[in-house]
Amino acid sequence: MRKKVDERIRTLIENGVKSRHRSMFVIIGDKSRDQIVNLHYMLSKAQIKSRPTVLWCYKEKLELSSHSKKRAKQMKKMTTQGLLDPEKADAFSLFMIGGGLTHCLYKHSERVLGNTFGMCVLQDFEALTPNLLARTIETVEGGGLIVLLLRSLSSLTSLYTMVMDVHDRFRTESHSQATGRFNERFLLSIASCKACVVMDDELNVLPISSHIRSIKPVPVEEDSEGLSEAYQELKKLKEELNGDFPVGPLIRKCSTLDQGKAVITFLDAILDKKLRSTVALLAARGRGKSAALGLSIAGAIAAGYSNIFVTAPSPENLKTLFEFICKGFDVLEYKEHEDFDVKSVGESKNATVVRINVYKHHRQTIQYILPHEHEKLSQVELLVVDEAAAIPLPTVKSLLGPYLVFLSSTVNGYEGTGRSLSLKLVQQLQEKSQMPAKSTEGAGCRFKKIELSESIRYAPGDPIESWLNTLLCLDVSNAIPNISRLPPASECDLYYVNRDTLFSYHKDSELFLQRMMALYVASHYKNSPNDLQLMADAPAHHLFVLLGPVDESKNQLPDILCVIQVCLEGQISRQSAIQSLSHGHQPCGDQIPWKFCEQFRDTVFPSLSGARIVRIATHPSAMRLGYGSQAVELLTRYYEGQLTSISENDVDDKVHTPQITVTEAAEKVSLLEENVKPRTDLPHLLVHLRERRPEKLHYLGVSFGLTVDLFRFWKKHKFAPFYIGQIPNNVTGEHSCMVLKPLNNDEIEVDESNQFGFFGPFYQDFRQRFAKLLASTFRGMEYKLAMSIIDPKINFTEQEPIKTTADKFLGSVKENLSPHDMKRLEAYVDNLADFHLILDLVPALSHLYFQEKIPVTLSHAQACVLLCTGLQNQNISHIEGQMGLERQQILSLFIKVMKKFYKYLHGLAFKEIESTMPRLKDIVMEPLSVSVDEDLNDGAKQFEDDMKAKSDSLFTPELLQRYAFEDGESSFDNALQNTGGKIPTGGLVSVKSNRKLKSENENGSHKSDKKRRMDNHSHKSSKKERRRS
Repeated sequence: MRKKVDERIRTLIENGVKSRHRSMFVIIGDKSRDQIVNLHYMLSKAQIKSRPTVLWCYKEKLELSSHSKKRAKQMKKMTTQGLLDPEKADAFSLFMIGGGLTHCLYKHSERVLGNTFGMCVLQDFEALTPNLLARTIETVEGGGLIVLLLRSLSSLTSLYTMVMDVHDRFRTESHSQATGRFNERFLLSIASCKACVVMDDELNVLPISSHIRSIKPVPVEEDSEGLSEAYQELKKLKEELNGDFPVGPLIRKCSTLDQGKAVITFLDAILDKKLRSTVALLAARGRGKSAALGLSIAGAIAAGYSNIFVTAPSPENLKTLFEFICKGFDVLEYKEHEDFDVKSVGESKNATVVRINVYKHHRQTIQYILPHEHEKLSQVELLVVDEAAAIPLPTVKSLLGPYLVFLSSTVNGYEGTGRSLSLKLVQQLQEKSQMPAKSTEGAGCRFKKIELSESIRYAPGDPIESWLNTLLCLDVSNAIPNISRLPPASECDLYYVNRDTLFSYHKDSELFLQRMMALYVASHYKNSPNDLQLMADAPAHHLFVLLGPVDESKNQLPDILCVIQVCLEGQISRQSAIQSLSHGHQPCGDQIPWKFCEQFRDTVFPSLSGARIVRIATHPSAMRLGYGSQAVELLTRYYEGQLTSISENDVDDKVHTPQITVTEAAEKVSLLEENVKPRTDLPHLLVHLRERRPEKLHYLGVSFGLTVDLFRFWKKHKFAPFYIGQIPNNVTGEHSCMVLKPLNNDEIEVDESNQFGFFGPFYQDFRQRFAKLLASTFRGMEYKLAMSIIDPKINFTEQEPIKTTADKFLGSVKENLSPHDMKRLEAYVDNLADFHLILDLVPALSHLYFQEKIPVTLSHAQACVLLCTGLQNQNISHIEGQMGLERQQILSLFIKVMKKFYKYLHGLAFKEIESTMPRLKDIVMEPLSVSVDEDLNDGAKQFEDDMKAKSDSLFTPELLQRYAFEDGESSFDNALQNTGGKIPTGGLVSVKSNRKLKSENENGSHKSDKKRRMDNHSHKSSKKERRRS
């Protein structure tokens, strides 16, 4: 049965064709696929040109039955034979076999970038992501159609709880419930898009698209030739420059007036041939930036430039640029294989151009280089940097030099957007160009900025572009408000953002969301629309904002100073951790627990609960004023429970998120009567941290690209690293780094002497592993960054005696250095040898020092020289370039370090040798208990007693009896008579006795007794003499 199509649908399609604006149709129903034929027919009738091409995107299959495929194949064969009757054939089958239909899987959607279609069909809504939505819609030309197919729904609000494919990546073991906030906001935004119509599979317009009731045909301002005003100006410009070479032929390839003016500006800089000139081209996606650069490079070849280098994050980004270089050669009458050759890499289907050699007049080269290969630019004349916003700002700065530079950057879009280039580099280049040439080094360079606003594919003011930019927060360059007053960081407070309210599509919530995303884009090199869905739907993610003092009397949104996005991780069962280690596979999410488990083979840490800071973005005009530090400090205190009272901490939350009833609207009204509006029963958008109970966490973590400034920022807040990726990122050249900070928690027993708590032993293990890798993987790392990561102790002057244990310091020299090594070291420190003689000793000494085994105090410069020579094995010339010091200064610092090492090691060796020598027994000298006078008196008294006893022993009666006369005095008288009665002169008178003499034994024993008495007497005398002395 035939049914007349609503005239408003036809009017919307015709208005889009006339104004070169796109239209969008959302068709709900199981037979929605059949209506594509009718929409394509109406579009073909409205357009004057040939049949519109169609891009059909799907997840896995087109859901065509085998019979349909077989029938389509037969009809295609009959068509080629001329036997098919279009009146009797199925309309959809005719559409499928018709020309201009391109099928594309969602996972291969990057292949359609740069192509243009008249109609785009998107099926399998559950597989759509913001990236896919933007990427496919941007391929549709002005006047074309975007058709979104949905299966039968009882209610439009059922989209709120539809399980999307991307939700599988958001779920973790401890957070498994994803919420469809993005779908809710998507549906509500469709209602506000004037060029979008929601219909059922019979083309009945649903009440959500009530705005189409007042649609009317629009007139188009055209001249007699059917050209709009903008195209008249472009045509006039082409006619004026038709005779100029090479400008004239190249301008003919331009599609818009903005693109033509950009090519003219580039060619003026090329023909001027002045060094130190920079031209920056900034525009949104689809404005023809790469095409303008390609045409300009072709003009540079025609102008005689020999060495031209082109760089981008990857060669695939330069497909359009090299394509338009070849188109420029065509209009300049260069012939391939005769005047130039194109060299590509990769497979034939996906080959990417990396070099073009031109030899028409002389040898000329257009060469692709990687962004970090700036050392190859010694002979460059023209450098072209495409997609500069996707390259780190320091890398872009290193590419600039005394030659002509063309910069191109996407300031908003869906493929590596970022405002870092326009906010920082462009501003710096403008300031330098305005300075006098003699004032500063590098000043006097010429700079010019070009901006493209007119799209190539569609006319300005396209409502689909405006809707898509608002939905995905792509064009937020103007959403950053100027802050009139910057309050002190100490006066600012951190607030929790309720995501249900944030993504509810209310007016104030939308403005707040746009401002938050503007800070993201302004603060990071690369952003993706998928980040928005992650913020909205991921169950483990939370948002915080730092605001200044809020004036409640003013009815306006406060200025956002800083945004923090946090992801809760951990609470993984030990069984899952053991299984992951055994299989070598890490599930999605929980980045820090799984990486920690992998690095240390620890199955306990994943069971702890933590939070990973995903992003922290500060307002561009509030950089380096302490707002980021204040936000991190408040977040730490919040999760430690310092901002919430004890009573509030113990009571469970009583605030429950209102549940969305999916079938409530369908039970009351049908799909044709349902009117979807934003919810009204929503909680407050901002909640002060004092009013919300924090989750119980054991740690905070961060994962980021390793740079000196970022690492020092997190180190200042007492975060310590546990993992640094050994393979740098292909685009940024940065190593991924993960840092951790334990929080105060009563559930874990820790050593209070260690500032890192339970994380301390793991951190020490990481330091030792990193120090060993500095000689190989991280040999080219900047010494400042390496010093910050190792964080060595270099001051041992205030060493606490309790901590100076023998086990901590070096115990023996023999275990590390031989006697010959010590002699070589002594010769060097005595200036008797060159430093090359001891270079083999430096790595071992360096490792011992950075492990705090050699307690020698060094200055920071000395420690840096030791790190470069000992750990990184760098030569003196390399250290000169790194540290900016002269060779003699470096050698002076080096020898001072070696002298301190030798002094300590020599002292240690001396003690070691001394401990092996034999030692005499120590004599203990103690003071006497009596005085000298008392000792002398005692000695004298004892001597007198001994003399008295001796004299008394000589006159005992028994002894004297031996000498008594036997006959009394008669014997004596007889003896005197014999001498004449006189005593002899000698005084000796001999009296004869008859008494028997004692035996020899008795005499011998007597003599022995006498001798013993004499010896005892002499011994006592000597003892007394000793005591007196």
